[in-house]
Amino acid sequence: MKSRWIKQFLASCALFASLYLILLIPDSVPSVPEAGEREPFTWNQDEYWSRLEARFKALRSEDCTCLSPRILSGFAEIESLLTLLQSDTLKPEAPLFTDVEGSFFELGTLLGVCPERLMDYVKIFGLIRMAVKDQSVHWDMNSAAARDRIYRVQYGGRTAIEEVMMQSPGNRIPEAVPESDESSATPSARILGVTIHSGDILVSRGGAPTSALIARGNDYPGNFSHAALAHVDPTTGKISIIEAHIESGVVISTVEDYLEDTKLRIMVLRLRSDLPAIQSDPMLPHKAAEYARRKATSIHTPYDFAMDFRDHSKLFCSEVVSEAYEQVGIGLWMGVSYISNRGIKSWLAMFGVENFVTQEPSDLEYDPQLRVVAEWRDHETLYKDRADNAVVDVMLEGAELGDQLGYDLYMLPLARVLKAYSVVLNQVGWVGPVPEGMSATAALRNKWYSRKHRAATEKLLSLEDQFRRENGYSPPYWELTKLARQAYSQ
Repeated sequence: MKSRWIKQFLASCALFASLYLILLIPDSVPSVPEAGEREPFTWNQDEYWSRLEARFKALRSEDCTCLSPRILSGFAEIESLLTLLQSDTLKPEAPLFTDVEGSFFELGTLLGVCPERLMDYVKIFGLIRMAVKDQSVHWDMNSAAARDRIYRVQYGGRTAIEEVMMQSPGNRIPEAVPESDESSATPSARILGVTIHSGDILVSRGGAPTSALIARGNDYPGNFSHAALAHVDPTTGKISIIEAHIESGVVISTVEDYLEDTKLRIMVLRLRSDLPAIQSDPMLPHKAAEYARRKATSIHTPYDFAMDFRDHSKLFCSEVVSEAYEQVGIGLWMGVSYISNRGIKSWLAMFGVENFVTQEPSDLEYDPQLRVVAEWRDHETLYKDRADNAVVDVMLEGAELGDQLGYDLYMLPLARVLKAYSVVLNQVGWVGPVPEGMSATAALRNKWYSRKHRAATEKLLSLEDQFRRENGYSPPYWELTKLARQAYSQ
């Protein structure tokens, strides 16, 4: 009897070991296209950033009363340039844009020392952004010249503002900054003090390490990782948020559920009221939101890890928005998103991405058809946002040099069992431990990447505190990136 029990035990162990070894066989490595025809945007202005920082440090010894005339002069110069920008039709190559960019950065250096007029700086940037969007209506938004220009002005301007914010006391930074009260005929309601209309688009930045990768991992590294569509019930005024979650596909969220998921920043975008389609039918945005809500209610749509914005059988977050507007005859993302660097492609392919010409949440901000209505951010979330970005930028530098995404191979058999369990749960409409559409290997890579990112970010935050104590100011982003290289290499 004992001998038979031992044989059964050994046979069970042998079977378990065989299954474990079979499940341990790695997946094939995804093929990655060569680097694209596009050249990813680079600032190539390290010397200029160093000069700005040196000027900032020199100005810190001066009294704000003495700097006030120079600040007034800086605003006056930008207002004069803005008048020219608003009064002419310009090509992307026009030198005036370079003048606006330079003046805005130079004024930011002064306001970093004396931030009392921070909100005036934010407001004038809103006017600049609106003027540039008006100019870009006439541009080919898939041309490198147009994309570079609108990115430099809009992303660069926001970065300059946030550099000033990081040098300001926390109580100087409002959580919501209204920018354009673009008129809309669709039903409306209030969120956190801002009026939202049905059909408005919410772009946001999540707090997960993968959110930073989504925001930064394309030819124009940005600030946003998620897009969603707002629906307002015309009878009750109830707001619903239609969005795609990696874990559960397309869902309808309440405002509370939407905000409960970590958001480091949120921006509200709205279709321009002067678009011919909107003038013909002012309710088009609401009809788009109605379509998205109706589809989310009637069928289950899985998350699209491949990021194929042309095939709507699965949807990723940006595609929820673009498909809804496509149904009412409006094509968003006039400038589609390109992911050209081979290193970034390789990493994203490891997570299941197959399409490297796609629609990134960050790039929607630059669409000339949209106005920026408002943006939420504060000192604490900016602090984390910047640190996350700097670490991702450094990790992606490594990807270009050949660094690979790893994973714990010994965990692969368990991950595959959990994936099989998740598939069963998905069949009955439940969410499993491995997201629908994500492979077991990709899930392990996600954990490995997140662990590496969090460890480097913790070290970076420590180095950032040390920099602040030693220098008396927060490190600007170019210094933060240097610190991130140090943190990631430790």
